Amino acid sequence: MSDYILEMNKISKEFPGVKALSDVNFKVERGEIHFLVGENGAGKSTLMKVLSGVYPHGTYSGDIVLDSKVQKFEKIADSVHAGIGIIYQELALFPDLSVYENIFAGNEIKRGATIDWNQTIVQAKSMLAKVGLDVNPETLIKDLGVGKQQLVEIAKALSKNVRLLILDEPTAALNENDSENLLNLLRELKKQGITSIMISHKLKEVIAVADKATILRDGRTICTLDASKGELSERVIIKNMVGREIEDIYPKRAKKSFGENILEVKNWSAYDAKLARTVVKEVNLHVKKGEIIGIAGLMGSGRTEFALSIFGNPRAYRLKGEMLVNGKPATFRHTSHAIEAGMAYVTEDRKGDGLFLIQDIRRNLTAANLRGVASRGVLNANEEIQVANSYKDSLYIKAPSIEQLVGNLSGGNQQKVSLGKWLFVGPKLLILDEPTRGIDVGAKFEIYTIMNKLIDEGMSIIMISSELGEVLGMSDRVYVMAEGRIKGELSAQEADQEQIMHLATQ
Repeated sequence: MSDYILEMNKISKEFPGVKALSDVNFKVERGEIHFLVGENGAGKSTLMKVLSGVYPHGTYSGDIVLDSKVQKFEKIADSVHAGIGIIYQELALFPDLSVYENIFAGNEIKRGATIDWNQTIVQAKSMLAKVGLDVNPETLIKDLGVGKQQLVEIAKALSKNVRLLILDEPTAALNENDSENLLNLLRELKKQGITSIMISHKLKEVIAVADKATILRDGRTICTLDASKGELSERVIIKNMVGREIEDIYPKRAKKSFGENILEVKNWSAYDAKLARTVVKEVNLHVKKGEIIGIAGLMGSGRTEFALSIFGNPRAYRLKGEMLVNGKPATFRHTSHAIEAGMAYVTEDRKGDGLFLIQDIRRNLTAANLRGVASRGVLNANEEIQVANSYKDSLYIKAPSIEQLVGNLSGGNQQKVSLGKWLFVGPKLLILDEPTRGIDVGAKFEIYTIMNKLIDEGMSIIMISSELGEVLGMSDRVYVMAEGRIKGELSAQEADQEQIMHLATQ
């Protein structure tokens, strides 16, 4: 007989105009690693927010049963008290406080009325050992990489005697090494008797460590797949996620013909005065018309810094070298100059830098080119509506209308809005920085299809990506960066994961 630590029965949750969850059933056995999988907007995060008390009892229908007892969490503290810990993709740490202060923030160890800092440090070391993080507990959070910060978050949860650990897209911002370390930690926590629920779009992770995976689609439970029965495969997961089989994740273009160089940089360097170091070092690179160039490399390799340095240099780097656009020397002192020259840049941080989350789809789509919907300096609302509806349809943005707030969209649809905003500028060269980070396989396929369509229409694309499969599947040529330098250039025919990783770690 199954020993369920958690049962969520017939959970339904509505928002104005949207039914996010509809009679969802979700069961997790004690001591297992259980993945929650589905397209963006399927209801995964909403279900976990119901479980953790973010959405309190009474705002949803259905029952949460923990250890055979019905729970009625009124707030997050109630679920924490019951032994549930949740870690979000956006980490909730205080960057200017130490590791030990963060681990016990809100859960301080006291001696009488005062905090016992000595015991706090001792206990923090114990928690860090549990997660396999070898750092000085007095280190400031801001001095740690994202992967180590993620482990501090888990240590913080463990300090509260968590029995059920929920991780929402924990590896979305991690490189491959940090992701593997986190997955190994989940295996170790399982040995310690801790049950884990993990939301992830990375199907290789699901297949590698999941005991079971429950798939949601359109706010409903589709199925639960059991690894011990051989049910977990990429093909089966995708079919259940999107309701159809995607035979080729990376759609092929009918033909590949390239024109003249649309961009060329020679001996290009960028010095960051704030960091007091050179972040881009003597880069030589070119992009032809109708070509997708992939730029691969580990985090901190200088890929984003290079993109920003050629796109109007918004971080005010000290630049050296030569840039040619359509064969002519170019100097951009502002992003507006780059836009005027036919360039556009879709940032890797869509929530922080790419979108106005409290504004609607319509205003976001036209934000980078208000002149395109204005007459004599006055905004033409009717024309803006027509433009927004056109991009909503052509980019397959799933929303009730263009008046929907962007902050309420799924990650995949937010990414499409961010892309549409820059397409309305009418670029000839589009820079895509991590174009599919944190979005599901169905939305990825749609983004790739859009990219191929843009190339067929004569555009050129520079794609920066940490997903090697994506780089190999979509690129015509691949540049590999490490420590700010180009370490190698590979054709699509000769590139493979082993070669790229070898160059990226030189």
